[in-house]
Amino acid sequence: MSWTKVLAVEALSPGARQVVKVGNQSILLLNHENQFYAVNSSCPHLNLPLKKGKINEAGAIVCPFHRSAYDLRTGEVQNWCPWPPGVGKVLSLVSQEKTLPVFPVRVAEGSIWIDLQEK
Repeated sequence: MSWTKVLAVEALSPGARQVVKVGNQSILLLNHENQFYAVNSSCPHLNLPLKKGKINEAGAIVCPFHRSAYDLRTGEVQNWCPWPPGVGKVLSLVSQEKTLPVFPVRVAEGSIWIDLQEK
């Protein structure tokens, strides 16, 4: 693994989110219930920003634009384009169901570190 220090722990309080650039990638860091997660900052469906996405009761981030939900731990799709009949079907045809890239996170020396190798 190749760990990169990205942010001080105290800079990401519970419930906070921050997009950081690591190399040529934009990574969304989240502190959800005092657990740190690192995911691609854009939804894999339409490449829209996830920063304002809500976290649902199952621990998934929900795209604020088309409501697809992705597990924060694995990136697996929990719900793909759940729009009303007709609209959701059209949106789901724009792109095939894809997982959200997630990255390993560790906390050491008062900092959040990530590995750009996807889980």
